[in-house]
Amino acid sequence: MSDPILVVGGGLGGAATALSLGRKGFDVKLLEEAPEFGVIGYGIQLGPNVFSMLDKLGVTDAVMASAIRPKNVKMLDSVDGGVIACVPTGDAFLKRFKRPYVVIHRVDLHQTLLEGCRALGNVEMIANASVKAFEDEGERVRVELADGRQLHGAALIGADGIRSTIRQQMRDEGPPRTIGYVAHRTIVPMSDVNFDVDRDDVVLWSGPGFHIVHYPLRNYSLFNVVTVFRTLNMDPTDTESPHPDLAHVYRDSHPTMRKLWAMMDLSRRGWVSSDRDPIRPWSKGRVTLLGDAAHPTLQTLAQGACMALEDSVCLGELLDGTSGGEIASAFQQYERARYLRTARVQFESRYHWDNWYHVGGIEREVARATWSVKGEQEMYDCLAWLYDGFKLPQKREAA
Repeated sequence: MSDPILVVGGGLGGAATALSLGRKGFDVKLLEEAPEFGVIGYGIQLGPNVFSMLDKLGVTDAVMASAIRPKNVKMLDSVDGGVIACVPTGDAFLKRFKRPYVVIHRVDLHQTLLEGCRALGNVEMIANASVKAFEDEGERVRVELADGRQLHGAALIGADGIRSTIRQQMRDEGPPRTIGYVAHRTIVPMSDVNFDVDRDDVVLWSGPGFHIVHYPLRNYSLFNVVTVFRTLNMDPTDTESPHPDLAHVYRDSHPTMRKLWAMMDLSRRGWVSSDRDPIRPWSKGRVTLLGDAAHPTLQTLAQGACMALEDSVCLGELLDGTSGGEIASAFQQYERARYLRTARVQFESRYHWDNWYHVGGIEREVARATWSVKGEQEMYDCLAWLYDGFKLPQKREAA
């Protein structure tokens, strides 16, 4: 095909898609609305299911060079610090799932993907390219940028996040579904963590209407903390006291949780927790969606980025060898291959958010009694549907 494939959104999903397609020989234009390519720098967790995708993208070694393999992923009780559930992620985990569980700085992962794109002569990265609208003209797609420029491509992939411009034009749905929670993220030098807290594992403290996640980054030199809580003040303007209800939220929690909360930088606006309902279709003609633009999920399973990376490699496999007239068919098969798995991530994330992460009272006691007695293999069995990975389609089907 003579026209390039246009990928809207220069985040993790868009960069991975440009790399996937570029490695298959396609000309790609990666469009980013910001003045430069980059992401906000906090931690991210990657399950074993993503590593076969990183292999396909040729970046596994680079990712592992910047990643940490925790020994456990634990959920602790906000009241007494007791273990609600534990997934050992050491040798037994590696034996069961064949690939590791890691944490990595989001910037390091993103830069690895961008460096892969820059190494390819057929991927053009265009910043200051805010997409205003698109039109599928049948033989190709036309994109109009906010500054008046127009670009043409053989296909358009919307990887522009939960508030996707491409999805909004396709479906006219309105804003995402908010759930009354907000998240604040902080990274501090590990040397500043001067109290007794687990510095080696991925730890989630669970409480009624709130949780805190923390884990190390960059060879244990940094400590990544995320605090999430229910609030009526979703858009605070007073940066000195952005959430007056926050002290009350953590008032009765474990002393370690209160010390973690005290470390938080609350001067920046938080991230409103939100998702959308699963949909089908998310492809039409020469246009499709990817990652959070297609199936935004709550962060419960730590799989948003992993699903986007699976999407990107799946698209690369299904577009490989296509002519311009076969793009719509390939997009339809991509959607058929992906929608059930991603919808399950969305639904299970909602279920565990409401029925496990944030319960209190007797419900909290039941959850702890249920999960704390599960052994290593039982926990692995619960996660097998996700961590055993996604089998890539091998060839395209007729539309």
